[in-house]
Amino acid sequence: MAREQREQSTRSRERAVANGAYPKDRFDGAHKYSRVGAHRLVAKPRRFLLYVLSALLGIVLLTAGGIIAVQVIGADVSSFVNEEAAPEAPQPAAVKPELDPEAPVVVLNGTRMPGFGGIIDGIITQNNWGKILFSTEAASDEVEISAVFYVSVADEAAALGLARELGGVSVYQSYDYTDFGAKLVVLLGADYAGPGSEQFAPLEAPVEDVAVEDEGAEG
Repeated sequence: MAREQREQSTRSRERAVANGAYPKDRFDGAHKYSRVGAHRLVAKPRRFLLYVLSALLGIVLLTAGGIIAVQVIGADVSSFVNEEAAPEAPQPAAVKPELDPEAPVVVLNGTRMPGFGGIIDGIITQNNWGKILFSTEAASDEVEISAVFYVSVADEAAALGLARELGGVSVYQSYDYTDFGAKLVVLLGADYAGPGSEQFAPLEAPVEDVAVEDEGAEG
């Protein structure tokens, strides 16, 4: 309704101007548009910021994915390289028992049977398992474990060989008997069960006398 009124007013003014009722002004020569009045231009929303944010988000996602992939792949590759580059360390070869008939031997008797060391050194000499330097009583007659001792690593095979012939006694490297000047030292203990053990008859521990009072005796 208002638009029709404005258009009617405009036409009336044009007729009046045409008839000379009003002088022309600068507005009478203005171009006619469908829209009259002052209007602000409404800019279309820009999508540049959206593109920037999308690009940044994509970079962040790609970077995070790359870091995770590198860590996973790197761990797998490192594990594979370590397995390939670090072969299992070779185990030292076991020393094989080997008798040395020329090895100087000392026999120590650590049992309760006096002279048992002489029996064993006779067996060693008879079987040519070594050369006896001497046999004697050990510092203690309560040795439990029989063993063959050696000093030099080079004599380990001979120690193992003699220990095998003596019924499989233990073998140890020790510097406790270097003063004897022997390569091998045989220590006889209560567990000895090798050749000559059938003659092993240790003395029984002394039994203390116990005084028994006669109940019928007068004090």
